[in-house]
Amino acid sequence: MKFITISLIVHAADPFSGKQKSTHERFREVVDNAILAEELGFDGFGVGERHERPFISSSPTVVLSHIAARTERIRLFTAVTTLSLLDPVRAYEDYATLDHLSEGRLELIIGKGNGAAQRDLFNVTPEDQWDRNAESYEVFRRLWADNRITYDTKFRPPLFEAEVWPRPYQRPIRIWHGSATSRESVDLAARYGDPLFSANVTNPIDPYAELIEYYRERWEHYGHDPELATVGAGTAGFYTAPTSQEALEAYRPVFASYLAFQAKLGATPVFPTLEDFAERSSALIGSPEQVIDKVGRYHERFGHTVLHLHADAGGLTDEQHRASLELFQSDIAPVLRRQIPDPPLGWGPGPLVEDQVDPGNVPAPFTVTG
Repeated sequence: MKFITISLIVHAADPFSGKQKSTHERFREVVDNAILAEELGFDGFGVGERHERPFISSSPTVVLSHIAARTERIRLFTAVTTLSLLDPVRAYEDYATLDHLSEGRLELIIGKGNGAAQRDLFNVTPEDQWDRNAESYEVFRRLWADNRITYDTKFRPPLFEAEVWPRPYQRPIRIWHGSATSRESVDLAARYGDPLFSANVTNPIDPYAELIEYYRERWEHYGHDPELATVGAGTAGFYTAPTSQEALEAYRPVFASYLAFQAKLGATPVFPTLEDFAERSSALIGSPEQVIDKVGRYHERFGHTVLHLHADAGGLTDEQHRASLELFQSDIAPVLRRQIPDPPLGWGPGPLVEDQVDPGNVPAPFTVTG
């Protein structure tokens, strides 16, 4: 099993002190967390993409480029690249450049994105967001395989014998499809034989397990080898300590701030108590033995081989967060690596083959010539 940490780069006041770090300090913290993840032995570090408050992750390529310069081996993820909001040509240029600067350590997790404010910012409607996501992905994917294409696009000016530079470092690149509740994203992943990354955050296990089962069904429907279906999964929270009592007591103020935030929104929390949250959500809160057992129970339903934890302290002190990550790597990760296999699609840079072209199959309703 592989383990990554992810930051959505939330920029908000500390729930306890009420103080808010400067934008500069917050970015420095994200970079430091990536360096720490590599130091502790995590396999990947991810940066989100959001274009609305309270996030400052609007430019993940820039952040990941800086992290690439400060690290050496850790895989660099986007979480997620919101292709429904982006011009796929410009996105390709940015990520192909980052692919070189990171020497082939880049992995993409794509998705349509959430939030009305960022849709409005880019003049995208809920009705066309899925179609935009699918078209942008198709253009992006074809550019990565062959940077000279003709494509009759609907949501951007059509491309005719368009050349886009630079050529990427990895050909092909692994592209994951992030999914929370949508069968559209699951079907898109299965259609192209791409791995799936389940958000696995808001609800109990059942709806996510059902989507992953649907992914495997569609994967086989499209003629792919069932043994190669690859799934990753997120977590709703993380804190481990030598005993369950220590873990729960340390995390209790963090959960209390979450309940207060839900109350402010007028929302009914899915998990009303910390004990319920620790038991029924995907959060990994408890002793190392409890965390290992819970990941194993989720693996029985998901068959996932990649797991993400939150890179940010999220209300814990920096000392608590680091101690928890260190305990994860010393007492939890080695056991899970033995018990759960690595991703069947492999791990590490894709091949650098200058003349490799993968035209693939063109799904309706898109038209490609040339």
